[in-house]
Amino acid sequence: METLTLARLQFALNMTFHILFPAITIALCWILLFFKWRFNVTQDTKWQNAYQFWVKIFALCFAIGIVSGVTMSFQFGTNWPVFMQTVGNVAGPLLAYEVLTAFFMEATFLGIMLFGTKLVSNRIHTLATFLVAIGTTISAFWIIALNSWLQTPAGFEMRDGKAVVTDWVQVIFNPSMPYRFFHMLIASGLTASFLIAGISAYRLLYKDKKPEVMTTLKTGIYLAAILIPLQIMVGDMHGLNTLHYQPAKIAAMEGVWQTQRHVSLELFAIPNEVEKRNDYAISIPYLGSIILTHSLDGEIKGLESFGANRPKVLPVFFAFRIMVGTGLLMLATAWLGAWFLKQRKSIPSWFARWLVVMTFSGWIATLAGWYTTETGRQPWLVYNILSTAQAASPHITGGMITSTLILYILIYLFLLISFITVVFHLAYKSSVANEPPLTPVIL
Repeated sequence: METLTLARLQFALNMTFHILFPAITIALCWILLFFKWRFNVTQDTKWQNAYQFWVKIFALCFAIGIVSGVTMSFQFGTNWPVFMQTVGNVAGPLLAYEVLTAFFMEATFLGIMLFGTKLVSNRIHTLATFLVAIGTTISAFWIIALNSWLQTPAGFEMRDGKAVVTDWVQVIFNPSMPYRFFHMLIASGLTASFLIAGISAYRLLYKDKKPEVMTTLKTGIYLAAILIPLQIMVGDMHGLNTLHYQPAKIAAMEGVWQTQRHVSLELFAIPNEVEKRNDYAISIPYLGSIILTHSLDGEIKGLESFGANRPKVLPVFFAFRIMVGTGLLMLATAWLGAWFLKQRKSIPSWFARWLVVMTFSGWIATLAGWYTTETGRQPWLVYNILSTAQAASPHITGGMITSTLILYILIYLFLLISFITVVFHLAYKSSVANEPPLTPVIL
């Protein structure tokens, strides 16, 4: 394989693994703060028990997320040095702001949050949880600001081949940043809520009748039921913004080859890059224009309008449908669960099993969304400024990347399997704790 392709695969692998854990921690810390607040108000120990269980999973996610983030950042210097040479005046300070304003605060108060329950006052422990939650959100703010700037660069000018900042407000609050920031925050909320609901359902299946289990199950289901409609609304606004600033990405997402009005919505198709058409298409007339432009005869620029400066259609097309399909499945699951809880005050066993299946559905939707965003930006690394091919290192060899790529795959597979195993082990261990020992059967 070409060195450029290998470098892209390696970065995609690192990004794929890394994003799994911030997608949980950003929202999970706020949920932990909610558990803490409810305990402070009601003095009901079920809320404190819920906090103590889920803070362990938060700590595990936080640790893996930090390590994988450091590994990912190394690649800017090894595989993509031209990126920092060209836009380092923008990317460097934004990454530094994330460390100075967020990471130090998270790292400082995380120890109190994890180990200070009996060492500091309840007020200080609650404050530590709040500050860690603020830190995770600020960290997400700076990372999304940088990634959004790569999508819709603003507030700079090119001098001698380097980006020089002219307006930091425009850099940070670039045209796509607000939509992408809130889209990511809600995605994290959905990821954490389905994780909580799925693990709580798993504990219920093991006959765990502790009060906190049903409490966390309700929290996860109700939170998801509220957030999904918000995500649909924010996603719609984000789509309109993308249509304006990155029309080639929208054309790839919807498989629109020629500029046209009255665009149909392709529910399913197999994009044909050679023939420039969609094979085996199942579509709904006019619905594409209505969704994308909010107009019955809205015009969408076709892929042919962009020449070679357009992404490959197949990965963007299917990644977007996986994201939307998973989101609709999450919507149906959350609303059905909320109906069960309201009508029956409990959930049937078959639905509990389904929630276990959906435990990590937020990961699938988040990854599909990130793939849509990142592959849809190609062939640009910084949109219309720096191509991915230009940013790659001219000195590193394919063999060097291949060796580390294989190593990353093995390590990440081990860590991912270990994480999932530990999470379910914690749930099982908590379910059987404090239960009377089994009476031996004498035959």
